[in-house]
Amino acid sequence: MLVLPMYVALGAPSVALPAIGRALAVPFGATAWILAAWSLTSALAMPVAGRLLVRWSPFHVLVAGVVALAAGSALAGAGPTLPVVIVGRLIGGAGAGATVVAVFAAATALPVRQRIRAVGIIAAAGATASGCGTLFGGAVTAWLGWRAVLAIPVLALPLLLVALASRRALTRGRGGERNGSAGRGDVVGAAALSVLAGSLITLLQAHSVGLPTSGTLVVAAAGVLAAVGLWWRVRGTPDGFVPRRVIASRGFLAAGLIGGTVFAGYYGVLFRAPSLIEQATGGGPLEAGVLLAPAAVCSVLTGRLVGPLTDRFAGWQVAAGLAALTVVGVLVVAVFTGSIPVVLGTALTVCGFAGAQAVLVSLAPDLVAADDRDTAQGLINFMNALGGGIGPAAVAGLSGIVPAPVALAVHAALPLAALVVSLTRRPAADRHPRPDTTRGNPR
Repeated sequence: MLVLPMYVALGAPSVALPAIGRALAVPFGATAWILAAWSLTSALAMPVAGRLLVRWSPFHVLVAGVVALAAGSALAGAGPTLPVVIVGRLIGGAGAGATVVAVFAAATALPVRQRIRAVGIIAAAGATASGCGTLFGGAVTAWLGWRAVLAIPVLALPLLLVALASRRALTRGRGGERNGSAGRGDVVGAAALSVLAGSLITLLQAHSVGLPTSGTLVVAAAGVLAAVGLWWRVRGTPDGFVPRRVIASRGFLAAGLIGGTVFAGYYGVLFRAPSLIEQATGGGPLEAGVLLAPAAVCSVLTGRLVGPLTDRFAGWQVAAGLAALTVVGVLVVAVFTGSIPVVLGTALTVCGFAGAQAVLVSLAPDLVAADDRDTAQGLINFMNALGGGIGPAAVAGLSGIVPAPVALAVHAALPLAALVVSLTRRPAADRHPRPDTTRGNPR
């Protein structure tokens, strides 16, 4: 229940984007920032939350995340202009990222088989909320207006009462995984990663939002400097914000690339699907939400199947199948016209999204040392969520240059990269881990 507001906040506004663009008198491509801003700060907050888990319990991180989630969403719903709305989404997204990491931290502290099942349930809940968010967002937009859609995550505050009942589960099992060096602050590393991620998303949609050439060059220069600074920081500060030993672990960066590109495929489709359905049917946001709702059912099925599949196949083999589903889904939406192909393609990308999150988040603790599990989880979730920001930004940017179907077809190259990486990487962590009966955690 605690991850539902974050994912509703991703799916619901996608249906309201055409109405938001008309109400605020901005180009449709510029409204992609409403989705991208949320994903961007969600991504950046995840490694920060992972570092905070070294000193704080998941419950304390959860409370801080929900408060920021609600406050930012209230600001976005009341924003008179697009920049104010985006600021609110940035704040709310940061809270959402911390919330998700706190919930996953409790799940990944479980023994391996319980962990996979728990993470699968959480991922299915998130994907269901994201898929049903289009229906919920369409209904709210039609009846209450687009501002109410952006304010939906304020409903996360009452769910803190649910967290109080589960406080013991959110504080157990973390004491044995502390590393004193991992708690040191690294403002430079965090800033470099933030600027790099922000500049990448900005450059992808520079054309669609009408960013002038001079501004584009400034953003590009900032991104290059941030990349160089982050590389220098990782080499010179092994225990910094991005620990070298974590990203150097065999298979870790490959897992992040797979998750990020699969997420990009899904969120790119989610950005365009409602407007494509409205064009095909001549209806409004409510009709688009109703037609996209069946895609959410696929996430429930995927969440239930992930556990049995990982018992029979290596995690990277399952990831390859999920990436292939995402590629096919993006291409179906791109190539075929009509509402039915859009719904079918979206359903396939929902399966890839829900399954990849469950597989990769449950796999991350086995790729690194026990002391680095919280940090690794934060970074894996960062790369996944960053892909969620890149998806709509890339589709919006390409749609300003080529027709929307061509933009989506080109966009399919991202999940295709995930498929290639899944088939070519064979990390040692693919082996099914033996239970460690002395600690209750996998070795």
